[in-house]
Amino acid sequence: MINTLKAQIKEYKLPSILTPVTMIGEVACEMAVPVLMGRIVDRGIYGNNYGYILKTGLLMVVIAIVGLLFGAFGAFFAAKAAAGFAKNLRKAMFHNIQTFSFSNIDRFSSSSLVTRLTTDVTNIQNAYMMLLRMAMRAPSSMIIAMIMSFMISPPLASIYLGAVIFLSIVMYYLMSSAAKYFEKVFKRYDELNNSVRENITAIRVVKAFVREDHEISRFQKAANNIYLMFVEAEGKVVTIMPTMLFVINTCILLLSWIGAHMIVEAALTTGELMSLLAYCLNILLSLMMVSMIFVMLTISRASAERIAEVINERTDLSNPENAVRNVRDGSISFEGVNFSYNKKASEPVLKDINLDIKSGESIGIIGGTGSSKSSLVSLISRLYDVDSGIIKVGGIDVRKYDLDILHREVAVVLQKNILFSGTIFENLRWGDKTASDKDCKRVCVLAEADEFIKRLPDGYDSMIEQGGSNLSGGQRQRLCIARALLRKPKVLILDDSTSAVDTATDAKIRRAFATEIPDTTRLIIAQRISSVQDCDRIIVMENGEINGFDTHENLLRTNKIYQEVYESQVGSGGSADFDKET
Repeated sequence: MINTLKAQIKEYKLPSILTPVTMIGEVACEMAVPVLMGRIVDRGIYGNNYGYILKTGLLMVVIAIVGLLFGAFGAFFAAKAAAGFAKNLRKAMFHNIQTFSFSNIDRFSSSSLVTRLTTDVTNIQNAYMMLLRMAMRAPSSMIIAMIMSFMISPPLASIYLGAVIFLSIVMYYLMSSAAKYFEKVFKRYDELNNSVRENITAIRVVKAFVREDHEISRFQKAANNIYLMFVEAEGKVVTIMPTMLFVINTCILLLSWIGAHMIVEAALTTGELMSLLAYCLNILLSLMMVSMIFVMLTISRASAERIAEVINERTDLSNPENAVRNVRDGSISFEGVNFSYNKKASEPVLKDINLDIKSGESIGIIGGTGSSKSSLVSLISRLYDVDSGIIKVGGIDVRKYDLDILHREVAVVLQKNILFSGTIFENLRWGDKTASDKDCKRVCVLAEADEFIKRLPDGYDSMIEQGGSNLSGGQRQRLCIARALLRKPKVLILDDSTSAVDTATDAKIRRAFATEIPDTTRLIIAQRISSVQDCDRIIVMENGEINGFDTHENLLRTNKIYQEVYESQVGSGGSADFDKET
């Protein structure tokens, strides 16, 4: 973990080194002041030497200014180093997240990743800044003050030493007790972020079902869990402060009482006692700073582990050596494929799948909810890897392809249609950033999106709000199909991507595909028989297995499931959904 985080300091090593150096300079200036104050009292005031008072006073002013400059530079370097370190941590995590496969993302959850990129990094940034400034300043200040105190009076300095040992034991016990609470609190942050994210992204559904009170209650529960966890943790930590004040005041009283007797006995001067009191405060305040460092490190340790976990995570899917960079055609074959999302699952999601699809074929896929239709097509573009068996595209195992090349040639329009803030042109060019306006308009015509785009106030330059919230479901689907077509893929997968489109428009899209991209292999997942009946062949899925694979006409004669669905949707004039009982 330490090495992982240390590697992200990178170009901020110099300010990270200069910060403790300047802190030592500040400490040196501070430690000189009590000695000079004591000399002013003993030699200047008691000796009636006003010249010495003036000269030493000016020297103290100069030392104070130098110390101020050291402190200012230390604060600047610390801020630069900590902010840069946090920037590099976020960059390293975000860049690594972009390489994650779907299974990697499933392992963390999006809410947890957001927490790690924000709250956890902020904790590390604050801890690093304090570490740079205080980790060198506080111990060096305490050690130097202790040495100076023993040089003045070993018996009185022993009081400080006893206090330091006592407080160190107390702090260690309290920090150890608080650590377990801070480790748990960040899991509560994940729950809170998940609640907020779901509420905001689904705000229309929340309002449509009048579930505001439920969501408020859910948020308050998550927030209250964090509150209670922090109260327990801070309850341990805050005990340090009254203990520290008690010890400081006890030391001052003992020092004053014993020191007064020593002055009377001429074993100590008044100036030396003043210096010892100043060093007393320096020692104990330094110890307080050390305790604050321990608190920050305790809080940030859990954050550091979570950040390192993301940075060190390696994608389940990686490019092979000498990866194939050309997909010959759109032919697809499954040979004894088994797949499960959880490798420890008792039963696979897909079982013994064997398929042979020719390049340019149009293949329909139907099946009930949970029949693993989406799982089947997600393996083609290698969004997941199979447990066993082989999947080939263009006659080559998908695991031998360069992932970017495979994803470019196997375009997938997922069930959830995602659009980004920006113009329609900008969203379309996610498919091909070099595409011309003419190319963008051509694919929109194919996807039956051109008509509604032209009706918008600014046409193709119209702005799309986050998630495409200012468009209908059918409009979003058509834009996503157009975006995929812009890549000119060898294989096009439509995962229930016309469910929000009326049947007439759906038919137009399918006819356009048949005439305009005949060489592209098309896999169409649908619930409506009308969306797949014109396909060359149709796959019928049931419980992760292929129940039938043939033409529409042959399935009507031989496949009971297909017959029942057809009868419920078409044969009796009904419009039943695939999953409804017939």
